[in-house]
Amino acid sequence: MAQPDCPLCGGTGWKTVERVAEEEKMTRGSWLKPIEGTDTLKRVWAVPCDCTGKDRSARAMGRARIPTRYEHCDFDNFDTKLYDIENGPEFPKWNHGLEQAKVVTEAFARDYPAGPDTGLLLMGPCGAGKTHLGVAALRQIVLRGHTGLFYDYRELLKEIQGSYNPESQTSELGVLEPVLTADVLLLDDLGSSKPSPWALETVGHILNSRYNERRITLLTTNYLDTSGPTPMPASRKTQLPSGQAVSAAREDSLTDRLGMRIRSRLYEMCRTIELFAPDYRREVRQAGRMRS
Repeated sequence: MAQPDCPLCGGTGWKTVERVAEEEKMTRGSWLKPIEGTDTLKRVWAVPCDCTGKDRSARAMGRARIPTRYEHCDFDNFDTKLYDIENGPEFPKWNHGLEQAKVVTEAFARDYPAGPDTGLLLMGPCGAGKTHLGVAALRQIVLRGHTGLFYDYRELLKEIQGSYNPESQTSELGVLEPVLTADVLLLDDLGSSKPSPWALETVGHILNSRYNERRITLLTTNYLDTSGPTPMPASRKTQLPSGQAVSAAREDSLTDRLGMRIRSRLYEMCRTIELFAPDYRREVRQAGRMRS
């Protein structure tokens, strides 16, 4: 929304300029304006005023459905030095992994759409920063004028299911159309709900459609490609009264959650980025409480 006291546009939201990019000339209104004190005319174009920039950004974020919780996420505030190297030999490795993930994701966002026609699959445990990086890339792309959409995996499936209700004001096509046609789709927390034939068919349809139309998809998931017990720091291992160590429960792999066919499609659609770092919310904040 334009600022009513703006000296450039007088509250109209538009200002005049003497030059615009060649590709913009066909989409901007223009007219001949006299040069003050002369009989010469010059052509000027109407462009959005600077005072509307913040509002345009907010509208772009709203259209992309980026949740309020993640609106602040960008590459500048993604911390790659979270872990104090004095606290353990594995901490430098975690910091390096975060830095590499940021470099790759930021390069992807910077080069879009001129880069490779593959998206990104960000894999790692809860709290490692996957959603932050995904949103940072989506925000940068959307603010450059491309269409983008954020959806939580479970929420998307619920919305599609809800459209089947006769009393619903939406249809399956109404929910799916923007998901299938957005330039960039960020599907967060992939595989977070228990797999069912309907869910697998639905997500398979979405991914295949976007793949066939060469549309870019960004995905985050807590599930890795290998199944097995979740690694646990030695200081947190649990023991029975007898002293016997208790192994962590087996975690599903991404293939367990999506099936071999969809996982194979993701290999073609996306570059995989693995963030090998513990849950920041648990590890760092708990360590802070211990030190205080």
